[in-house]
Amino acid sequence: MSTLFSPLMALIYGGISAILLFWHAAWDRLFGDAAALGTSWSWVLGIVFLVLTVRGVLFPVFVKQIKSQRAMQALQPRIKELQEKHKDDRETMQKELVELYRTEKANPLMGCLPMLVQIPVFLGLFHVLRHLKPTMPEHMKTLYGWSVAQFDSASSAQLFGAPIAASFRSTAQELSLLGADGVTVKIVAAILIVAMIATTYLSSRQMILRTGWSDDPQQKMVQRLMLYGIPFSLLVSGLIFPIGVIIYWVTTNLFSLGQQTWVLRKYPPPPTNGAARTNGGARADGASPGAAPRAPKSLAPRVGAKPSNPGKGRGAQR
Repeated sequence: MSTLFSPLMALIYGGISAILLFWHAAWDRLFGDAAALGTSWSWVLGIVFLVLTVRGVLFPVFVKQIKSQRAMQALQPRIKELQEKHKDDRETMQKELVELYRTEKANPLMGCLPMLVQIPVFLGLFHVLRHLKPTMPEHMKTLYGWSVAQFDSASSAQLFGAPIAASFRSTAQELSLLGADGVTVKIVAAILIVAMIATTYLSSRQMILRTGWSDDPQQKMVQRLMLYGIPFSLLVSGLIFPIGVIIYWVTTNLFSLGQQTWVLRKYPPPPTNGAARTNGGARADGASPGAAPRAPKSLAPRVGAKPSNPGKGRGAQR
């Protein structure tokens, strides 16, 4: 397994490096190596456009994810019927669920596909940025298609005075090798970590609010994990992420917020069962969610008309 895994990861590292170096070269022609506001913009924008490239390639997959989620939402009543019908026979229930997914062309795993595809990209960038150390031997600097000049330039790249290869928990020895000030690195890293947590939460919250909480307990638990668990975990893992990786994460979250807004408008979630509701939980007729339905306007009495007495009329007919 490891013999297959190593060449695959080397291929991913090489691909990530190629995209990053391409965009760095493009921005370097515009800005050069000069830094403004303590920032090496050609490298920072290289990371940003690495995100845009990856997310652009994955956009069709994201659309398929939304369509699959819509199909799963539409099947929820039938899924609940099967669960109730075969609650004492789990094997039969699973077989009928698989058959239902097959006939309706719904894939419950499609919702995780975009995230699964992005994980190797994230790990590749994490490895490449952790590799950027001024003390790296010359023969190691040319790995993954880098030249020595590109490696030296990237290893000294900064964001507002903090090296993109440094992290919040970088040791004093690591910071001295990068020529960085510990206080500056911690301030920049802390601000980016807060932005990473906030944008991760907002991205998950936007999706859940627009699609609604699942009726299935297991899926609802997954939704809660996405909304609260992952942002909380970033509070810990963000301390060891290089600043360049956090730039990548914040950028991809901002991209997700815009992408989800567009896709959710184009592919709105199906209406829920029961009373018609709007996104905020309010009824479509303007009444509160628990109120009785209003009579149609065509059946309501006209202004100025005499009130009718149905009971009296029935008595007269007798």
